[in-house]
Amino acid sequence: MNIRSKAWKLLMVGGLGASLLAGCGSSEEAASKDESVTVSKDGFPIVEKPIKLTMMAPDTGVQNWEDMVVLQETAKLTNISFEYKNAPKESFETKKNLVFASEDYPDVFYAAGLTPSEQLKYGEQGVLIPLEDLIEEYAPNFKALLEEYPDVRKSITAPDGHIYSLPVIEFNQHWYRNPLWYNGSYLEALGVDKLPETTEDLYDLLKRFKDEDPNGNGKADEIPVSSVTTPAANIRDIRTWMLGAFGMYEEELFVDDNDVVHYTPVEEGYKQYLAYMNRLWAEDLLDHESFSQTAEQKQAKGEGNQLGLFSAWHAYQLLGTEASDKDPMFLPVHAEGVEKAAIAKNGGVKTGAFAITKTNKYPEASMRWADYLYSYEGSVLFNKGPEGTLWEYTNEADHTKKAIPAPDGKDSEEIRSTLTPNYGIPAPTILTDEVNKGLTTDFDKWVENETQTKLLDNGARVPFPSLFLTIEEQSEINSLNSDLSTYVKQMEAKFITGAESIDSGWDGYVATLKKMGSDRIAEINQGAYDRWKSN
Repeated sequence: MNIRSKAWKLLMVGGLGASLLAGCGSSEEAASKDESVTVSKDGFPIVEKPIKLTMMAPDTGVQNWEDMVVLQETAKLTNISFEYKNAPKESFETKKNLVFASEDYPDVFYAAGLTPSEQLKYGEQGVLIPLEDLIEEYAPNFKALLEEYPDVRKSITAPDGHIYSLPVIEFNQHWYRNPLWYNGSYLEALGVDKLPETTEDLYDLLKRFKDEDPNGNGKADEIPVSSVTTPAANIRDIRTWMLGAFGMYEEELFVDDNDVVHYTPVEEGYKQYLAYMNRLWAEDLLDHESFSQTAEQKQAKGEGNQLGLFSAWHAYQLLGTEASDKDPMFLPVHAEGVEKAAIAKNGGVKTGAFAITKTNKYPEASMRWADYLYSYEGSVLFNKGPEGTLWEYTNEADHTKKAIPAPDGKDSEEIRSTLTPNYGIPAPTILTDEVNKGLTTDFDKWVENETQTKLLDNGARVPFPSLFLTIEEQSEINSLNSDLSTYVKQMEAKFITGAESIDSGWDGYVATLKKMGSDRIAEINQGAYDRWKSN
């Protein structure tokens, strides 16, 4: 099949201020290259003659980007500086859409979270330029990365052969969702020295949390397991782990060991998950505010020592205590008849982080600038700040570092947020263990060990790869999911809370999903997965 034909106009679907609309450049036609500027293919500066470009990026509101030391140092190193067309992180998507609609483009997009459909739509229109030839000639770091990790190339390359954006790559972050954590003080109070391994073991422990006053206040105020609403009417921060007990992955789709794509919400394992969660709900073991509470409400319960098992980035943050190894990570449990839990692993690649537009007169220089971010030195600078502020080398030859206390007794993260743009946004970078070498605390090392022994050593894997769909396929998927996704979430809440009987309502629910197109969603993605496998 000719993938360059009209039938193969493609869309990709994943796994990854006031002056905003002014001065980014005209889009009447592609910018003419400035031939007077010579771009070095290695070493620094990138250009002998200083140049200035425009960059659009989301802003967390902590520091003006012009004053960020990391960007200032990079400008001196490369001879490339930027005029920043920032928009607040909360409204960035709206501003980005306005920029595309106005045809008044920046030279580059940074941490813009360009969706697969945006990349292909504006790539096809010529607004975003293809990057693969620039990568070949002007991005030695990123090129080497693609050679070492071919799946990264698969995830960011459209089947027409074009790459329209560079990704966020986080090989040191394995979590698919925030882990569940046990309240260590509860375990100690109850004399628990072995974590549950099966769903029945877990049920028994949650019952003890509820009935035996592990917080010792004489009140029956313990909440055995709790979820925060993310988003509304959704318990996905614990669904991942509870579904895994029944051999299911949290995503709408997963592929089994035989390369067959499944639509999770119609599977028998999903039904068993609903029944188990309903059991927890009926016996007041699952927080009855799970479908309505805010993060602030959950935080108050944590700090009030009311939670036994809960999701969080780290347990101590929710409990309002000091970082310690006293609150163990959840060991994924499995149900009867399931040999081992299905554990989802982060794929580590999120596309859409850096793109070059057709108005850019210096695309080669822009690619060299971006490539620096994927070097070890660039990654350390952009993610840790310059040496001497929050860290210093103890052995530069093997990249070992040590932390330096933040000045004036301030929090290190607070200081870091003023130094670099790589804070709270999907910035183009590569993060590896080497970047953090020597900077991990004893607590960090404990968390890494918990992750290794409880998740990675137990078979964690990526549930579903990033795939490409044709325009026609994507349009059909969008149409089907607009109703299907809403219905699935509504019925999940009804089944778990008992508003709908699983015994009498399951068959009708599955029939409705099939009528709404669940089989078609699996079929479309099966074709896309087969194409991905054959590449």
